[in-house]
Formats: sequence, C-alpha cells, structure tokens
Amino acid sequence: MTDASATASRIQADNTAYAVILAVSFCHLLNDVMQSLLAAIYPMLKADYGLDFWQIGVLTMTFQVTASLLQPLIGMVTDKRPMPYSLPVGMGSSMVGLFILAFASDYTLLILGAAFIGIGSAIFHPESSRVARLASGGRYGLAQSLFQVGGNFGSALGPLLAAFIVVPRGQGSVAWFSAAAMLGMIILWQVGKWYSRYRVRSAKRPAAAVTVALPRKKIVIALVVLALLVFTKNIYMASLSSYFTFFVIHKFGVTVQQSQLMLFIFLGAAAVGTVAGGPIGDRLGPKFVIWFSILGVLPFTLALPYANLEWTMALTALIGLILASAFPAIVVFAQELVPGRVGMIAGIFFGFAFGMAGIAAAVLGVVADARGIEFVYLVCSYLPLLGLLTIFLPSQREMRTSAA
Repeated sequence: MTDASATASRIQADNTAYAVILAVSFCHLLNDVMQSLLAAIYPMLKADYGLDFWQIGVLTMTFQVTASLLQPLIGMVTDKRPMPYSLPVGMGSSMVGLFILAFASDYTLLILGAAFIGIGSAIFHPESSRVARLASGGRYGLAQSLFQVGGNFGSALGPLLAAFIVVPRGQGSVAWFSAAAMLGMIILWQVGKWYSRYRVRSAKRPAAAVTVALPRKKIVIALVVLALLVFTKNIYMASLSSYFTFFVIHKFGVTVQQSQLMLFIFLGAAAVGTVAGGPIGDRLGPKFVIWFSILGVLPFTLALPYANLEWTMALTALIGLILASAFPAIVVFAQELVPGRVGMIAGIFFGFAFGMAGIAAAVLGVVADARGIEFVYLVCSYLPLLGLLTIFLPSQREMRTSAA
C-alpha cells in the first residue's frame, strides 16, 4: 500500500475529530495569552519594584528556560508513558504562576511565578500537539495548523489584554486571568477523557509499524535542516514582532497607534498563513510548503528595507502570510521522520522555536542599539536564503518508499 492510499484509508477509518482539535487550539490560545502577559507587564513591574534591566532579563530567562528546555524532556517521557490528564495539570501550573505574579511582594516571588508559567507551557505544548495529531484522522497538516493558530491569536491578545486590564487596574488584576486557566483546565480534562478512550480503542487494533527506512544519517541531516529553518523563520518573525513598531515610527514618522495597527496587520496575516499552511501541506506535501514559505518569501524581505509606507504595509502582510505557513509543515515533516516520537519532536521544535525567538529578540536589540533599527531589517532580509537548505530534505518519493 502506498503512503497516499494508506493516508486515505486512515482518514476514512478515523474521521477527523474537529471538536478535539478546536478544543486544544482554544486552550493553546489561553496558554499563550497567559505566557504573553508576563512580558506585557514588564514596564509595570519595573516601575513598581524598581527593577534593573538585568533583572527583567532574568525573569525572561527563567520563563524561557522552563518553557523551552523542559518541553523535549516532557515529550520524551510522555512518548514512553502517555499521560492523558497531564494537560489540565499543565494549565493548573500556569494558573498558580498567575496567582503568584498577582500577589507577589518581592522579586523572588516574581521569579517563582515566571517559572510556574513556564512549566505549564512546557507540559502543555508536547502533549496537546500529540492530541491534535491523534485527532487529525490523517490530516496532520490541518490539525497542526488549527492547533498552532490558537497560539498565534493568544500571543497577539496578551499585550492587548494587559494594556486594557492589567495596566489600568494594577498587578492584582493578573489574578483575573486565572479564570481563563480554570476554563482551560475544564476543557482539557474533557480532552483527557477523549485521549484515554482513544488509547483504549487503539490498544485493540494491530500495532502499526513505527520505523522509517531512510538511513539514520539522512534522518539526522533532515532534522538539523528543519531546525535551521525554524531558526531562520523565528529570527525574522522576532524582528517584526519585537521591533517593527519602532522601525515604522523611525522611518515614516507614524504615530504609535498607527504602528500598532501595522503590527496587527502582520500578526493577522501570520495567523492566516498558519491556518493555510497545513491543508496545503496535506495536499501537496510538507516539503513543497517549506520550499514555498522559507525561500518564496525572500523577494519580499529583500524589498522591505527600501519600500515606502504603503508598500511596507503590503510587504509585511505578505511576509507574515507566507513565512508563517512553514511551521506546521516543519513539525509534520519532523514527526514523520521520527515516528513514535511525536511528543519529543513537538517539544523540541516548539521549545526551540520559542527559545530562538527570545534569544533573537535580545540579540537584535543589541544590533539595533549599535547600528540602528533599519540596519536590523537590512541584515534580516537575507535570512530566507537559508531556505536553500531544504534541498537536503528527503523527497516525498523517498518518504513514500520508506513508509511502504
């Protein structure tokens, strides 16, 4: 049986559980709202506690270390021993972190709150990505896209909620978001029940083969290439999400409100690209989406530093749309290279993507201080050239042959 016919059989046998996918996507939104709140309230914390910039950096490092580095470890553990009810536990950890942040009286408690939110995120991402794949009915790209777009919207909503709720009402209002965490725990408990029933049904079926006949060296090279592509994508995305408002204010003299609107256009286009990338990958193959997304965006990134205001708005929308479509395809491709390690792969790539975005934002800030904000976008415009590394990924024919 070919890979295409096997996939079709899976889709017919196991219909896509959209309710489950949408549930974990919504909880992804809640999770990323909570984790983005931390960075959004930094100015308030700095003023209220008299923090230095290095102390803000330690807060970020604490969150990123727990959120990024723990994800692969948790994925490895749950690959060997699935834990259906770990998802509400992860959301519960984030809720505890919010309460600590809301009522912290000193810097040590702020560090502890950041750590709890990071741990919650580390538990949530690998297992929820696994659930989305299990519920996909073979439509792996679609499931990953729907799952990830929830996180995109959550990251965009966090700063807005902080601006309109936390900043006017003070640090204690952070505790209000614990209601969102509680809602997430209730939903994820139901998802855990579905996950448990799925495992019981799956135990009664013949075990599927979980090996790929590609040489080990080729698999390792492919995973390294995919990691480098994530590195490329997230540096450029971090340059836009962190510094784009400063860029357009400096270059075009727009107001803060206008710059925020332009950033929203970019984030909205990125969300659409995330949704579109998965289904296209299901139909045409994830490698096609990766080629198109990482390398196809190059003409637009090269043109951006020289564009006028109107073209800047159009180009950033196209960049967000095209570049964001890559990540679901990258995750699906990596999971197919290492079958049976869904949680570990999800943990590595989600953790790596998140960590790289944070590190890149810090490094780009140093570059902007030294050489100017426009220089940042001139340098970053060449990053998509690394998309040429896609040529080292195995072809769809090789993947189909190994699966057969």
